[in-house]
Amino acid sequence: MVVKVFIASQSGSTAIKKKQQDVLGFLEANKIDFKEMDIAANEDNRKWMRENVPGEKRPQNGIPLPPQIFNDELYCGDYDSFFNAKEDHGVYAFLGLAPPPGSKEAHQAAIIQNGEVPESDKGDLGNEQHLHIAAEDQPEENIEMLHNHFEQPTDLNAKEEEQPESEEKEEAEPVTEDEEEQPVTEEEDEEEPVTEEAEALTEQKQV
Repeated sequence: MVVKVFIASQSGSTAIKKKQQDVLGFLEANKIDFKEMDIAANEDNRKWMRENVPGEKRPQNGIPLPPQIFNDELYCGDYDSFFNAKEDHGVYAFLGLAPPPGSKEAHQAAIIQNGEVPESDKGDLGNEQHLHIAAEDQPEENIEMLHNHFEQPTDLNAKEEEQPESEEKEEAEPVTEDEEEQPVTEEEDEEEPVTEEAEALTEQKQV
């Protein structure tokens, strides 16, 4: 199985040129065997590429633009699909190739398929487990510190809440004393002789 990258060597679009260079440069850097299929210099390559790109992957005008990537006759995807696979460390799966041992993609593939970690990575995970255990011991001590930390502000808030209540009581006392003064009773005492005089006058009139 050979990876085929369909490119346009004489493309006037700078965006297409950059995409083609990105794909070819990545394949070369990772020593992945591939073939360049120039659609500008070979009409057969152009026809084959356009006929074998799936309909759902074609643009609205129906003419797919390079770079287009195949593994033999199996369609892999366009540049956007390649870029997303590269960002997710899944280029080898995207190309339909087995990832090299020791790579991140091989590690992820082993976990997905077997649910187990390769033996070469067990040593590193052992250290991570020790760190994880050490990290689990710390929260128990920190919980007490946080508990004590949060108790203090609650006491302060309680004291602050008590103060305004006492002040309100102190302010309320003089108000009640003023209200408890008896100017009204004095007026009532003054009204009593008035009523007696009125009664005396009525008695004289009756006599």
